[in-house]
Amino acid sequence: MFGLFKKKSEAEKLQEEYAKLMKEAFVLSKTDRKKSDAKTAAADEVMKKIEAIKN
Repeated sequence: MFGLFKKKSEAEKLQEEYAKLMKEAFVLSKTDRKKSDAKTAAADEVMKKIEAIKN
């Protein structure tokens, strides 16, 4: 209840973006491998940002 208005940290936003990109990459892997690889590469870039924030 009290976390209702809590703003998300930058790391939490990036985690959601990473999860979204990986899910899209998985769905695309069944139809278009090239687009799937592009989404995975974008997700890797987001993961690097997450690691940079944590360190």
